[in-house]
Amino acid sequence: MERRVEDSILRKMEEVRLVCDWEISIQQKRMDSAMISFRNTSQSIKLRAKETAENQVKLGKLKTELRELEDDLVKALAVKTRKEAKRMAILDSISATKARLEELRKTVHNQKARKDEYASIISQQSVATLKEKDDQETKNRGDIEEAISWYNRVLGFRIEGGRGVKFIFSKINLNDPTEEYSFTIRHADDTYTLLDCDPYLDGTKELIQELNQTNGLLKFVRIMREKFQAAAVQGVLPLSTSVHPESSTISVSAPALSISSDSKSDSLGNASQSELKVLHGESNRPSKKINHRSRNE
Repeated sequence: MERRVEDSILRKMEEVRLVCDWEISIQQKRMDSAMISFRNTSQSIKLRAKETAENQVKLGKLKTELRELEDDLVKALAVKTRKEAKRMAILDSISATKARLEELRKTVHNQKARKDEYASIISQQSVATLKEKDDQETKNRGDIEEAISWYNRVLGFRIEGGRGVKFIFSKINLNDPTEEYSFTIRHADDTYTLLDCDPYLDGTKELIQELNQTNGLLKFVRIMREKFQAAAVQGVLPLSTSVHPESSTISVSAPALSISSDSKSDSLGNASQSELKVLHGESNRPSKKINHRSRNE
């Protein structure tokens, strides 16, 4: 009986032992599986940690690059803004320049119109002035011709051209009014030269010197006529005598006065009516009055 109980206990204990061994085997397998899983998980975690670290490094680099790109973007935007501002300023300047050019074009057009208007007015005034001057010169020329004609008729004065300008006077000698007294002068290189004097007169050297200094040709002619009158009173007659070179040529430079030896009218072309009257010493007598007097005579 006790044996049976003991065997029963032993069998139960064996069963329990077998169950325990089986449980231990299962738990051992579970533990091995858990260990392997833990090891795999740990390895995976390490790999992930390494990847995470690498990713963090990459992320840092990316952040740095991003900041650099942001800086470049800011700089590019600043450059673009400046260029845009400059472009707008250029456009404004072009617009202002176009407006200024248009204004200048209008101003030039207006000034050209004014210039044409002024030119037309000046042209009209010039034409009127020239016509008036021409009329006056025509009148003066007529008066001078009348005065010369009067001198030729009344005083016996005439001018001939040749090597020089020959001034001839008649009606000097009361006993023989047709007797001619004359002198010839030449104007060259701004110097007057007395070539001939008939009859010879004293003091001509000083007169020529004064003529070269003052250019008073008409005064010289008047004085020479007065000297001829004085010589006629003294009985000195024309002998066609050439003047001595020392008394005829004076090297003093005279003021410019062109004397043409081609004709009588050219010789006195620049002489005014009052200057012609100086020849007779009657500078206050009007030309019209002289002509009227000559016609009456």
